[in-house]
Amino acid sequence: MATTRNPGPRRQPDPPLGATRDRITVVGARENNLKNLTVEIPKDAVTVVTGVSGSGKSSLVFDTIAAESQRQLNETFPAFVRNRLPHHRQPDVDTMHNLPPAIVVDQRPLGRNARSTVGTATEAYTLLRLLYSRASTPFVGYSPAFSFNDPSGMCPRCQGLGAVDDIDIDRLIDRDRSLIDGAIRFPTFLPGTVRWKRYIDCGLFDNHKPLRDYTDDEWHTLLHGEGFKPPDPSPGWPPSSHYEGVLPRFRRMYLAVNQDKLPAHVVDAIDDVVTRRVCPGCGGARLTQAALTATVEGRTIAECVTMEVRDLAAALRRVDIPPVKTVVAALVDRLEALVDVGLGYLTLNRETPSLSGGEAQRVKLVRHLGSSLSGLLYVLDEPSIGLHPHDIGRLNRLIRRLRDKGNTVLLVEHDPEVIRVADHLIELGPGAGTAGGEILYNGDLDGARASNTPTGAALRQRPVIKPRPRTATGGIEITHARRHNLADVTVSIPRGVLTVVTGVAGSGKSSLVTGVLPRVCPDVVIVDQSAVHGSRRSTPASFTGVLDPIRRLFARVNGVRPALFSANSEGGCPRCRGLGVIETDLAFLESVSTVCDECGGSRYAPAALAHTVHGRTIVDVLGSTAADAAGFFDAAGDDGAIVEPLRRLVDVGLGYLTLDQPVSTLSGGERQRIKLARELDVTGQVYVFDEPTTGLHRADTIRLMEILDGLVDQGATVVVIEHDPDVVAGADWVIELGPGAGHDGGRVVAAGTPADLLAHPRSLSAEYLGAPPGDAAN
Repeated sequence: MATTRNPGPRRQPDPPLGATRDRITVVGARENNLKNLTVEIPKDAVTVVTGVSGSGKSSLVFDTIAAESQRQLNETFPAFVRNRLPHHRQPDVDTMHNLPPAIVVDQRPLGRNARSTVGTATEAYTLLRLLYSRASTPFVGYSPAFSFNDPSGMCPRCQGLGAVDDIDIDRLIDRDRSLIDGAIRFPTFLPGTVRWKRYIDCGLFDNHKPLRDYTDDEWHTLLHGEGFKPPDPSPGWPPSSHYEGVLPRFRRMYLAVNQDKLPAHVVDAIDDVVTRRVCPGCGGARLTQAALTATVEGRTIAECVTMEVRDLAAALRRVDIPPVKTVVAALVDRLEALVDVGLGYLTLNRETPSLSGGEAQRVKLVRHLGSSLSGLLYVLDEPSIGLHPHDIGRLNRLIRRLRDKGNTVLLVEHDPEVIRVADHLIELGPGAGTAGGEILYNGDLDGARASNTPTGAALRQRPVIKPRPRTATGGIEITHARRHNLADVTVSIPRGVLTVVTGVAGSGKSSLVTGVLPRVCPDVVIVDQSAVHGSRRSTPASFTGVLDPIRRLFARVNGVRPALFSANSEGGCPRCRGLGVIETDLAFLESVSTVCDECGGSRYAPAALAHTVHGRTIVDVLGSTAADAAGFFDAAGDDGAIVEPLRRLVDVGLGYLTLDQPVSTLSGGERQRIKLARELDVTGQVYVFDEPTTGLHRADTIRLMEILDGLVDQGATVVVIEHDPDVVAGADWVIELGPGAGHDGGRVVAAGTPADLLAHPRSLSAEYLGAPPGDAAN
């Protein structure tokens, strides 16, 4: 869906004096919090844009440079093609010059489609299918015969998914209840709903009889009957409707559709009543029996995709079949690229929805390594996420390879190890939100190290080992854990302290902490980076629970109803219905959204804007940052219902967020911290954080550590999955898994205080705890 400002045609002025073809020139950038920035970025070089969280990095790199490049590139295509491409509005900038075509490689998931795997996403499986179609015995067909996404190759039982879904009837149906009492326990079948009335009004059942007393025929009709008109329905039954039993209706409505389009609470409810098991037809291999009998040098294609990528690459190097020599070489090259970006522990049949943001971004990078195009602008969003410092050297080599092919690489990044690879560094700041948007430094790396900026200080400082770690008050015992690659792990996670679980990517950290720990300790609270559930109207104000108290305050001060200050109720603009935009359906073309000209995008009607609190309207308040709003409501005499949740947002480093910013626009790190803000008023629990430094500058990380320490001081047990040396050094206890990834990991390498790790001969983390971040091995 496109959103446009209708800025009208804008003439590109002549390049400013000094602008040369070897530099991208941005003049007058004002997107979001950028303060009329003018900056030059060298081409054919690696430029890192850094700064504290919320300083404007993404506004410059993604919302201005990448967006304008992609917008202008899309304008070169015919209208038929343009209407099927993502729509980019013109950013708020005076002009840009010498802009290359941009390839954005971000952390967005590769999709929730179960048919997408690491093999299909990298096209390694395409090459593997080609190999088997040409060299396998017996011959079973061409390349599609080995595709689980093609009818000629997919298992007929599971349609190429490798698993079949079964509805757990005992979870879906409460046999001790009658239909009138809500025997069907799914949310959209509860009493009063349209689907509930279909069974109440059909006239086929005694609505007051418990389902356990149904005859076999009644039970079969309720669950499985379909395709006939009830002979004696009640007046509420639609005359033209046919009866459809609970199970066929459920499968049609919820299992045969794209669940991405379903409300979050419905998806959660589906997970509660649907069980997935390995397909009995193909054993999870997804393919026909014919495809599963074909071998190349003794291995079937199903065996290949279950091998770790690095092992598969080694096995394929030994394949010596002259007719497929070039195919094998191309396949090995693609697999080695995965190894080079630290993903050698993955398998080709790993579904892409299960990848983390960092893993997904590196998979996308591998796809671009095979491109012969040059002169492109690659835009990367914190590619170091999910990587231990030991792994980052390989990532740096990949970034250099992209540059050395004649491309420009532009990264948003905080990790000192990645910053080391930069040819050029731009730092934004000095603060977040309205306090940011300015250029603090623009130059080479040596100058950055010597500069008096937050990044300059971060490049010079060493991690600080906690001098006096806390003593545990007990332990959470995990014994013989074997989930995924965990190799019979037995370990104690101490209570009452801050524990960091670290190790190289793929070593088993998430399997242990987010997989096994919740089974052993059911009261654990997992604060991760997954999407914040809610509608497109959800904002920080609604998520933290301050929106209703704000409405009540406005209502009390002005003597009116709280509903007047709800954009979803009485206060909503009548033209856009409180959305702030007008959606225009263009039939067979993509719908277009434009800012509502009646409310100017504010979402509110004039009646709501006529009332104020201390001179501010509801729009003024919701458009302010959390930090500003906390001060405002404190001065207004709030009793804490508003101020305290807002202060917790400030405490977790999100004081720059406006109260009305859609939560769908938050980064993974921001999503995690907004969840943390909601949990800070609860004490005495066991908290798990999955890489909470995502998106944080080192200056923000130090503040995060103060928050985590504060939780422990209040009686909580905190467990953090993390690689950041500052977090590891500041822990009370460290558990390091490894020593490698995949089947080379899954074991406890070291457990002790950060000081103990320094003396441990097998610890890969120790090297980075005792050295300045900028001097670690490349």
